[in-house]
Amino acid sequence: MTAPPDLPSRLAGRTVLVIGDLMLDHFVIGGVERISPEAPVPVVRFDHEEYRLGGAANVAHNIAALGGRVYVVGLVGADDAAGRLRADLDRLGIDASGLVADKDRCTTRKLRVVTVRNQQVARIDYEEDREVHGDVEAAIVSRIEQLAPPADAILVSDYMKGVVSLGVATAAIAAAARRGIPILVDPKVPHIDYYAGATVVTPNHHEAEAVTHMRIRTSEDARTAAQRFRERTRCESVLVTRGEHGMTLLGPDCEAELPAEAREVSDVTGAGDTVIATMTLALAAGAPLADAARLANRAAGIVVGKFGPATVSVDELRGS
Repeated sequence: MTAPPDLPSRLAGRTVLVIGDLMLDHFVIGGVERISPEAPVPVVRFDHEEYRLGGAANVAHNIAALGGRVYVVGLVGADDAAGRLRADLDRLGIDASGLVADKDRCTTRKLRVVTVRNQQVARIDYEEDREVHGDVEAAIVSRIEQLAPPADAILVSDYMKGVVSLGVATAAIAAAARRGIPILVDPKVPHIDYYAGATVVTPNHHEAEAVTHMRIRTSEDARTAAQRFRERTRCESVLVTRGEHGMTLLGPDCEAELPAEAREVSDVTGAGDTVIATMTLALAAGAPLADAARLANRAAGIVVGKFGPATVSVDELRGS
């Protein structure tokens, strides 16, 4: 069974508050013709460079690409990367008034050296991942409380770069509860106790295995892991993403196995961002949980055919 054909058209205009770890993905791209005489590493002859939104910023970009209205709450440094990230969000029509600047941190940036054939040679991470506290945490919580009222759904994108503390997660879940709107979480295992009360948590199969202490090899394993994950997390529903094996959905009133829809896999970077963005927007549009998951599965099948953090359009979801 597939999602209703009119669902992609219902996504436009829905408002989502995205909270989480904003990143800037920096690609340095060139050709490789020889190995360095100094060390057994390829010499990359520079051709060009690209910047893309990553992490929670990529989630926000995915929502905007589907016609959603987006507010973001997150953390940046006082550096050039923060200026570029803000400019890119503004260009896409994403409201960045919820950003908190911390002069003691750098903006999270992932620098990838890539060949013209999209083969990654090296990656350098610029980041400060200590968890927020004190005045910075209070400022993030304040932004959540200010920006939650117009939201149709809230999304927490946790990359463990410091933004999603227990206090921030609790504030986000409480804000959703006050509004009576869904809140979805893309989790990290060490923060599993932060997500109690979430509407949907979307672990990948490695995260589900780590939390449940079991191997996932079959669909039955995945269903059992989803149930254990749900009990452990104390969330309402779980969507386990399993790569080429599809997805497993377990909710209070529904259960579904969704086979993978990818025809060709180019790059899985950011695929989880697309899944949770699409699912959140569908729930914000009033779709039932199973239909939202099916649409997210279709979006995942499209985005893994693209290089780097990428987005999906409404026309692509319609299949046109």
